[in-house]
Order: sequence, then structure tokens, then C-alpha cells
Amino acid sequence: MLFGKVVGTVVASQKDPKLEGLKLQLVAGVDSRGKAGQNYVVAADSVGAGQGEIVLYATGSSARQTDITNNKPVDAVIMAIVDQWDIDDKLVFKK
Repeated sequence: MLFGKVVGTVVASQKDPKLEGLKLQLVAGVDSRGKAGQNYVVAADSVGAGQGEIVLYATGSSARQTDITNNKPVDAVIMAIVDQWDIDDKLVFKK
């Protein structure tokens, strides 16, 4: 699992039929301190994340293990919306 921030949406009018109905989000990777990097991934959203939310996402074959993405041609999935996290008893992020 990786930390990311939803920074946009992706609309594709022509796509594989197995992708019909999936919401595609543009996710920027963030480090453990919450700082966004320059790496982006298009992820299928399985939890209804919104713009600006910090999320957990998975890539590779793990991306096809949610109910929504099972047996679909996806390489990244948003599988959780982060409420908060801490490191060494210090709050890093709180929604």
C-alpha cells in the first residue's frame, strides 16, 4: 500500500468495456510526511474518494483484488481514505 493524494479525475469516453462504470482518479504519490511528489498514477476508485483526499492505493496485481476491480484491466486502485496517521507518536496527518 502507498500513500497518495487525489489531484484530479480522468475521463475516457473510449475504453475497454470492463472499465465501464469505474471512476478513474489521478493520484499523486506522497511520502510518509505527507509531501506530494511528482509521481502520478491513474487509479480506479473503489471507495468514493474525492479531490484533495489522502488515500491508500495499491498497484500491480494487488490492484485487481477488490470487489470492484476483480478481473478488470487495472494496475492501480484506491482502496482506503486516510483519516489520520502518526509517526513516532507525532501526528503527521488528520483529516
